[in-house]
Amino acid sequence: MSDNIILLTDSYKPTHGPQYPPRTQTIFSFYESRGGLFPETTFFGLQYLIKRYLLGQVVTEEKIEEAYEVLGSHFGNSNYMNRAGWEYILKAHGGRLPILIRAIPEGTSIPNHNVLMTVQNTDPNGLPWLTNYLETLLCQVWYPCTVATQSRAMRQEILRFLEETGDPSQIDFKLHDFGFRGSTSVESAGIGGAAHLVNFKGTDTLEAIMVARRYYGENMAGYSIPAAEHSTITSWGKEHEADAYANMLTAYPTGTVAVVSDSYDVFNACRSIWGGQLKERVLARDGVLVIRPDSGNPPEVVTQVLDILGQTFGFTTNDKQYRVLHPKVRVIQGDGIDYAMITQILTAMRQAGWSADNLAFGSGGGLLQKVNRDTQRFAFKCSAAQIDGTWRDVMKDPVTDPGKRSKAGHLALVRNSAGDWKTMRESDAEAMGFSNQLVPVFKDGALLVDYNFQSIRDRAAM
Repeated sequence: MSDNIILLTDSYKPTHGPQYPPRTQTIFSFYESRGGLFPETTFFGLQYLIKRYLLGQVVTEEKIEEAYEVLGSHFGNSNYMNRAGWEYILKAHGGRLPILIRAIPEGTSIPNHNVLMTVQNTDPNGLPWLTNYLETLLCQVWYPCTVATQSRAMRQEILRFLEETGDPSQIDFKLHDFGFRGSTSVESAGIGGAAHLVNFKGTDTLEAIMVARRYYGENMAGYSIPAAEHSTITSWGKEHEADAYANMLTAYPTGTVAVVSDSYDVFNACRSIWGGQLKERVLARDGVLVIRPDSGNPPEVVTQVLDILGQTFGFTTNDKQYRVLHPKVRVIQGDGIDYAMITQILTAMRQAGWSADNLAFGSGGGLLQKVNRDTQRFAFKCSAAQIDGTWRDVMKDPVTDPGKRSKAGHLALVRNSAGDWKTMRESDAEAMGFSNQLVPVFKDGALLVDYNFQSIRDRAAM
């Protein structure tokens, strides 16, 4: 993976220097969600990108030479690289990028169709091409934003059922990240997993914890528990299934422990082994046993498992008139979990009279990989250009797709007295007495704001 900023872009970007109008000084671009699956977008991950790729001296003579060789071979023409521009950045700015980035504070959720970030070059001497050169890299904030947005929507959905059928205070640990192995890279697992931890505190993605630690100053952003997998159960053999389960109770005599129980027959395991042979050990243990079914139709399997455990371990009825299992036993469903399936399972549980208190979810691909840039329809577009000292509106307006009509002007994000968000021209906002809610976060190679993870969580909870 390259750390050469000159190469962290689309192939055609290096050819853009001579394509702007003569005497162009500054290009102003913005980033937004043009709609999508969820009506609001939670902004997260820009600080990671800035710290990882943009801070300090990122342009060196060695990187210029490398890019010159690579791009020359790539295009078959070394002149397509704007070598003079990069050498100017090295000499005039010490290799620091003369760029200003303003953005909504991370963790903030705002309605779609509003500007989330603006970018412009700060040196007008022949560097207008630099703004959109960074589009490729900065656009990748779509991924943590989308995961944070989806995870937040999942939290709201689970919370809705907890408020109706159980205890809302349990929400922080109701959705566990199982997504590391299904991610496309270690980096995507880390930043995507950290985006999930904006909304929850349970994870099995250790790289997510490291991203939160290294880039957001959070010593420990997520927690986990001992848990079995199929190999640790099936290696005992089918005839020793009960011994495998008993071993889990012996190995972890206290605290919460999760045991996958569908290697053979989950219903028999719940009825005859957990609720029969091992029942007294489970009840005497100082901790909670979490039983994990991992196959079948989730709404049907979960409700059947709850019914069996209710029969064997007993239950109480809470003040909302829903059944809650004995406090020593709970269930986690980690197979097939995405936003839609969460609703289906909790609806089935509610119809069967079971409280959402009884169940936690684990989600892998449905959390970290069942998304793309069009989930929230993210786009980075130029909206203004300064040419020969005069600012000019810039926009696209394709007759073939009115939904891709872009905003024009030097833009700001404001919030009125009613708390409503609106994107407008910065000059209009100033005239109306509104302050721009986009905060300068990066300028000329320096980080201007360093958000800690808890502040991001607090904003996401609003």
